[in-house]
Amino acid sequence: MEQKRVYLDNSATTAVDMEVIKEMQSYFSGAYGNASSFHHFGRQSKSALDNARSKVALLLNASPEEIFFTGCGTESDNIAIFGILNAYGKKGHIITSKIEHHAVLYSCKHLEKSGYEVTYLDVDKDGVVSVEDFKKSVKDDTLLVTIMHANNEVGALQPIAEIAAELKKINEIRKDRVYFHTDAVQSAGKLRLDVKKLNVDLLAISGHKFNGPKGVGVLYVRGGTNISPITFGGHHEGGLRPGTENVACIVGLAKALELSNVNLEANNKTIFNLREKLKKGILDKIPEVTINGSGNKAVDNILNVSFNCIEGEALLLMLDMRGIAVSTGSACASGEDGPSHVLKAMGVDDVVAQGAIRFSFGHNNTQEEVDYTLEVLPKVVSGLRLMSPAWKQKKV
Repeated sequence: MEQKRVYLDNSATTAVDMEVIKEMQSYFSGAYGNASSFHHFGRQSKSALDNARSKVALLLNASPEEIFFTGCGTESDNIAIFGILNAYGKKGHIITSKIEHHAVLYSCKHLEKSGYEVTYLDVDKDGVVSVEDFKKSVKDDTLLVTIMHANNEVGALQPIAEIAAELKKINEIRKDRVYFHTDAVQSAGKLRLDVKKLNVDLLAISGHKFNGPKGVGVLYVRGGTNISPITFGGHHEGGLRPGTENVACIVGLAKALELSNVNLEANNKTIFNLREKLKKGILDKIPEVTINGSGNKAVDNILNVSFNCIEGEALLLMLDMRGIAVSTGSACASGEDGPSHVLKAMGVDDVVAQGAIRFSFGHNNTQEEVDYTLEVLPKVVSGLRLMSPAWKQKKV
């Protein structure tokens, strides 16, 4: 009998929607010209590129001139952070949080070695930054604030608009502007992103998180922002991101973002119900589990659960053998030793954090898949606990 397969790792990546694939196809073999070429084939691609830029701008409530296509969310984050600081041409202070994606955290760690000062804001037990803590952290030489919109491990939503409002007051009395960047990779496709309501200067998203293709991202840069390129080699993307544009994937990203916005409420309702069904089933069927983060302050698609006295990696592998794909945290951190930096920042005990699993849903998931997961999961957890010295000691 063929192995049943259930994919519950949609925060790592999503399946490309068939409508998106259809939209992309002609740009691989038909209208395949270089968008920088002046002949017919080039003009075809340039027109598709311009249309995609306008579509993304409309969906983000931005202007087309403020939309720059990149290779992924990580590249967008790097261009934002290093591009702003390079434009300043002087060392200064950066504010971020302890729960950022490694695209931001590793960039900040690198900048510390280069002479920048970085403040890493704490979060509460739900993984949320305090606006008051942010206000207290601003210094005379603060140049950049970079705080994610939704966390990739627990889904925690950050008070981006509230921080931006405080930053606006600060910038009104300063000579040097403090720029605000947010990594919105995990919120794109789950929330309607409006850069004017969020009031950020820079925002990053990635196509493969909302049923678009891998290898393409977007960086929104507010008009008038002083930013420099960090790579060199051409005039593409307004000179900010040189290199031949990936037209097929850019068209796919724009279509995927459009579809996610059209179907947002229906998709979120489906996903929320699936997440809550799994959460209730886990709490009813499996003793000694901890739900990490609050679903009330998070995107709907992520459920992070710690199973006491077992290793998350062992549970992941055992579930995979039974056809269920999950994660122990961020896909970008899968090679790291030790407990999740996000859970540590939330105050989760190291031992509890080691047993954490992230279940993340997409609109293609079904009730039957949750039923199958709830059939398999308790047996796997029970089996692993029977082999766990820590569990045996608890039961003595």
